[in-house]
Amino acid sequence: MFEQRPRLKGNKLAAYNHINKNERRILVIGDLHAPFELDGYFDFCKQTYANYNCNQVIFIGDIIDNHYSSFHSTDPDGMGGSDELGHAIEDIQKWSREFPVADVLIGNHDRIIMRKAFDSAIPKVWIKSYNDVLGTNWNWTERIVYDNVQYVHGEGGTARTKAKNDMMSTVQGHIHTQAYVEWMVGRNFKVFGMQVGCGVNGSSYAAAYAKNFKKQAIGCGVILGGHTAINCLMEL
Repeated sequence: MFEQRPRLKGNKLAAYNHINKNERRILVIGDLHAPFELDGYFDFCKQTYANYNCNQVIFIGDIIDNHYSSFHSTDPDGMGGSDELGHAIEDIQKWSREFPVADVLIGNHDRIIMRKAFDSAIPKVWIKSYNDVLGTNWNWTERIVYDNVQYVHGEGGTARTKAKNDMMSTVQGHIHTQAYVEWMVGRNFKVFGMQVGCGVNGSSYAAAYAKNFKKQAIGCGVILGGHTAINCLMEL
């Protein structure tokens, strides 16, 4: 059987061959903070996955906001816990149907309930898993490595700092107002730090704490084979 290839030449053919190599092409989805996700972000991520012929998905963390149970002030006029969680589960199910296989980095908002249970001396055996609560079948983890690139949520600082400190290419989220790729090049090696944008609705009451911050960077990322890092920003 003959392999079907498009009639391309020059740089276009080189680009086609590159993106169709047998390597990981990872879509990195930014902080969602469901149910306070920005309209259109889901479709943007789906299109980015298709544009780069991705074959793997990583959620960079803070899938769910848990505003009603925050350690900080909560909006007294906002949704109660049951309603907020119900809407969040609906949103996350949409992502799960589109990307049934994925790695999820556990973010600080994701673990709010776990932390409160721990502080209340509730044994782990009483606590449901993220998959059980949200109806997903994802791999939830604190850190994961593919192609010598580490993926973390990012509570410990910026991506560039993490990459320098660990001397390892690093992809992270957490900081909603930044989206960049920065390479650090030495005599014998090079690493990059990639700060991925987010998908949070900045006008939601859950994001009111950041109303005087810099504008949020709405976007996702793509990592090709561990050697190429691309930030994709959504047009607003």
